[in-house]
Amino acid sequence: MNHKQTISNFAAVLLLLLMTACQTNPTQADLNAGEAAVARIKAARIMFDERCKTVAGEKIYKTVDNVEGVLLMKLRPQAGGREWADRMWPGAAFARESRADEYIKTFLGYEHPIGVDNRTLPITPTSRGTISTGRSTPGALPGYLYVDVIDEKDGKQYRHRLVYRPRPTSQIGYIEAVLDRVAASDPAPRYAVTFEDHVIPEERALWVASSTIKVLDRQTGEVLGEMTRYAQAIGPASSINPSPWLTAVRCPDQAWTGADTRKFVDQILIPAKEK
Repeated sequence: MNHKQTISNFAAVLLLLLMTACQTNPTQADLNAGEAAVARIKAARIMFDERCKTVAGEKIYKTVDNVEGVLLMKLRPQAGGREWADRMWPGAAFARESRADEYIKTFLGYEHPIGVDNRTLPITPTSRGTISTGRSTPGALPGYLYVDVIDEKDGKQYRHRLVYRPRPTSQIGYIEAVLDRVAASDPAPRYAVTFEDHVIPEERALWVASSTIKVLDRQTGEVLGEMTRYAQAIGPASSINPSPWLTAVRCPDQAWTGADTRKFVDQILIPAKEK
């Protein structure tokens, strides 16, 4: 647990106390409700810290170089305000992840170095860049050449690539990246990515959520790596915090990129270098 997360939780608890204390004439029921909420947040923090120490984390068993494409066995479905405020929402631990087609794009986009204080920081395992569908920049690392996805509607497998073309409505020649989707051809990708969202009643009662990502070798049946994330939200939703899962603290954590799954998977399945 880092210092910023500790301050975030402390501030949330303090805010709750102030909201209770500043009511014009708080009733005993109001005070009891405030005390119960504070007790719940404290219990959630204890559970979250324990899960972060004993369950959460990244495990890499084997790496593979020069991987051109992967199969995404599931996509993160679209979500919005209702899901971000739902204590039982399955996808809560990855609330900030990109969704649907944007989730696919995170596996195809370049990872670009971050500029800080007029200098560019090289991409390393402990200092990652930002992933986007923009053209390659100096020092950028490529994503996968293609991503296969099984369509839930017809059960067929489709291959997705990024195609760059002028935006039709642009008057200045702006180039945009769009997904090109065609029926997948053989051979199918050997390696696959999936996830399992956990909805555990005793955890969700305290607004704690978890999810596990797995990277699979479809040929051998091996699990090449897995990451389990926990998130703790200050819920339920309120006018001050209408989307508790978006403001949750998480472990392991990354900067708000929307590409957390990609940034784990590409440590195991190393994308092929550009030719």
